[in-house]
Amino acid sequence: MEREWSFSTKLLHNEWKVDRHTGAVSVPIQHASTFHQFDFDSFGKYDYSRSGNPTREALEETIAALEGGVRGFAFASGMAAISTAFLLLSKGDHVLVTEDVYGGTYRMITEVLGRFGIEYTFVDMTDLNAVAENIRPNTKVIYMETPSNPLLKVTDIQGVVKLAKAHGCLTFLDNTFMTPALQRPLDLGVDIVLHSATKFLAGHSDVVAGLAVVKDEELGKELYKLQNAFGAVLGVQDAWLVLRGLKTLHVRLKQSSESALVIAEYLARHPKVEDVYYPGLSHHPGHDIQRHQAAGFGAVLSFRLADEEAARTFVRNVRLPVFAVSLGAVESILSHPAKMSHAAMPKEERLRRGITDGLLRLSVGLEDVNDLIADFEQALSFVNEHPSVVPTR
Repeated sequence: MEREWSFSTKLLHNEWKVDRHTGAVSVPIQHASTFHQFDFDSFGKYDYSRSGNPTREALEETIAALEGGVRGFAFASGMAAISTAFLLLSKGDHVLVTEDVYGGTYRMITEVLGRFGIEYTFVDMTDLNAVAENIRPNTKVIYMETPSNPLLKVTDIQGVVKLAKAHGCLTFLDNTFMTPALQRPLDLGVDIVLHSATKFLAGHSDVVAGLAVVKDEELGKELYKLQNAFGAVLGVQDAWLVLRGLKTLHVRLKQSSESALVIAEYLARHPKVEDVYYPGLSHHPGHDIQRHQAAGFGAVLSFRLADEEAARTFVRNVRLPVFAVSLGAVESILSHPAKMSHAAMPKEERLRRGITDGLLRLSVGLEDVNDLIADFEQALSFVNEHPSVVPTR
């Protein structure tokens, strides 16, 4: 019986391990936009790079295999992948969405889908009863983001999938935080898995990319039709960068996740930190579900300081993390969701979801965890300690 290789081995040893023509151990970058056809009546596999390109195909087949799907798709950004998937909806359809969803997705849903007559409802997907109560006769998609951004709420994936199947809905899931190294939504019944490959998959803050994977051939044909028609495909240089990043995904995410837990435990003990959001903490409401449906807790956490001034003081004095949008890189990235990832969300909506002005999100990189903690300790020493009032729902 042939041995089934582990995930970390599959990252390096797969169909695209070597180029079959030259033996090169790096996927060739094919820049051609158009391809000569050798027969008037029978065209070759490639004709125009929007429709298909060998380099992009290597990435698409690689992510499909890693996610356990039948077909993968590479897009120019994570939002291009998400937006194209939403094009499966039609006027009059309804989509149910994770409440504290990424700000870019929130903007796409509220400012774009609505213009085309697509209805939407945001719901706390940690509450399966609330999900069930908000499914309508015209609900066609349930959109999950778990753990969610930025509050790291955990959705019971199989629970939502069961509800979706009972009502004839498709399920989409943004797997950016976990990647297939830690969570395989297709194995849990999800229909389309989405990624901002800019983040952990590429992992070096040097590429913008999006991916989608399906487990159903017919759904794959529909999504390919939209990818080709919409045209937001990934360029070949960027596809190659994601392929290169994937080779080290396992070791990067392993170290960053281990460090994230240590940092989360440190912050949870600190008197100036009012709350820590990380599913690896035993008191996190979604801890047990995350343990059941994933192989780890990830490398992203959020923590709440008293107010915006406290957050500003901390950011001003911290030395190691970069203060920037995005996440999932080799360097630690600190961000302020209210002004960055969720700036598109109206303030009252942010506060209702618990995304306060004192909330900071940390994507843990590959620095020595003791150096990061020492840096945070000295930065927190400048923060005044005083209580804040968190808006109630």
